[in-house]
Amino acid sequence: MTTTADAGAPARSGNAQSVHELFERRVALTPDATAVSHGAERIGYAELNARANRLAHLLRERGVGRGSNVAVCAERSPEVIVALLAVLKAGGAYVALDPKQPHERHRTLLTDAGATVLLTQERLLAGLDGLAEHLVLLDRPDPALAALPATDPALPGDPESPAYIAYTSGSTGTPKGVVVPHRAVLRLVTEPNFLTVGPEDAVLQFAPVAFDASTLEIWAPLLNGARLAVCPSQEPSLDQLAETVENEGVTILWLTAGLFHQMVDGPLHRLSGVRQLLAGGDVLSVAHVNKALAMLPGVRIINGYGPTENTTFTCCHVMTEQLDSDTVPIGVPVTGTTVHILDDQGQPVTGEEPGELHAGGDGVALGYLGRPEQTAERFLPDPSAPGGLLYRTGDLVRRRADGTLEFLGRVDNQVKIRGFRIEPGEIEAALLARPEITDAAVVTQEHDRMGRRLVAFYVADHGMSVPELRRGLAGTLPPYMVPAAFVRLMALPLTLNGKVDRAELRKEINRDRPDLGSDYRAPEGEVEEALALMWGDLMEIDEIGADDDFFELGGHSLMATQITSDIATLWDVEVPPRAFYENPTVAELAQVIEGLKR
Repeated sequence: MTTTADAGAPARSGNAQSVHELFERRVALTPDATAVSHGAERIGYAELNARANRLAHLLRERGVGRGSNVAVCAERSPEVIVALLAVLKAGGAYVALDPKQPHERHRTLLTDAGATVLLTQERLLAGLDGLAEHLVLLDRPDPALAALPATDPALPGDPESPAYIAYTSGSTGTPKGVVVPHRAVLRLVTEPNFLTVGPEDAVLQFAPVAFDASTLEIWAPLLNGARLAVCPSQEPSLDQLAETVENEGVTILWLTAGLFHQMVDGPLHRLSGVRQLLAGGDVLSVAHVNKALAMLPGVRIINGYGPTENTTFTCCHVMTEQLDSDTVPIGVPVTGTTVHILDDQGQPVTGEEPGELHAGGDGVALGYLGRPEQTAERFLPDPSAPGGLLYRTGDLVRRRADGTLEFLGRVDNQVKIRGFRIEPGEIEAALLARPEITDAAVVTQEHDRMGRRLVAFYVADHGMSVPELRRGLAGTLPPYMVPAAFVRLMALPLTLNGKVDRAELRKEINRDRPDLGSDYRAPEGEVEEALALMWGDLMEIDEIGADDDFFELGGHSLMATQITSDIATLWDVEVPPRAFYENPTVAELAQVIEGLKR
């Protein structure tokens, strides 16, 4: 990361041991520069430092020091930035809570973190009652605070000291607190190889502070003399977000993959002032990347990949020219990071073989708070760096011929469909390789009679028939990986963090007859009508036509076996399995049954 200070000296970490020490160096270099903007409000570096110092002294009086975890539950505002700095300056680690989450979720996290001090806003008090021993209101004038010194607490920095604790969902249903040290944050924002930021830049703070993308959004500008533009607290529409970007003069913007896709299909032209556009958190669409590159001349689009346990980014891929590949790679390791692609025996893979990505270097977290067993399972000794750790990401990747890494899916998100082990990410990549499809997600859904099935949800520039889509996938994927159902949506649902809401998709049951490219003709007679009901029950389609093709509707060999059993029960005839291939429509199969009955 290249920066130019007013005095001509770059604000590098040098021997800075902590985030707040590096910030204080920046204050000394550019005290009068604007550090934070929020609409018409402007806060200079020296003023921000003074406000954070007073709050830090107050926290020290409340018992905060090394080893303290301090909860911060507040909506986006300059006060939040003051609070985060103050916690670090007091020697503690901040635990950001999402105000939109329920009271009991907050209680669980505060108890797990052992936080006795909670920084919040007056309007949120009702939802936080009884959760902490000490409450500090960030938006209420406090005479005691004004009387405290504005000088730096000057606590010695420690790169291994926790800077923040970020909670992620656990496989057991219990959230896990990822303990991120100061050195990991410094590694992310100090002269990285994927981003340039300096005093001329403005970075939008848009992600929830509880989401680790905020680590980059907040500390990259503040540790490099840029301006942190805080987005209004309400959830904006695409146009409102674009308006904020315009009004604040944002030059560096981070969006989740889902939001990036929606913005590209929406008011993208209003982002003309953005020179570096980061996106990630999910698979990016090649079509959307190419469209953004075409519509925003001179922009650098950065695909950022990385788990919370390796501090926001592990790899990044910088794009300035149109892609001619089927997928967007996750790129190369960021500064201060090593990556290892290992097989299920923990041995390095060769060539372009897939394997699980293990991340090492300064970005690796200290582990999971209070969970030594889970920490030992995911954080392994790094054989190439004595004393260092490797984090098992659970992500399947391969190294392409050009040296960039390609994301293939989750190692621990594999599913079994009719005995076959499948990575949904591979199917999504095949869908996104089609030029007409701009967004896609594949999930599994449970069926009472047929068990688990794959369902593909997609967003397309124009309509296409399901048989056409199915045939396209069948040309690149084995039959068992072709989804049983395809559902076209206007946009994929997103979680509060902007990722594709797969849980919501799993509940999304679309029983409409798919677009088969042929007109519907109602079944006639007892046999056709009964067959249509059988197929509809197993395929979860309310209306099956007499001329509809079994396989184009999503039928497969196991389903055919079930239907032949039902046929035998109902008509006491035995239909051979090959009949479904030779007579794939309701009308044709009905004729076979009628012949057997005679």
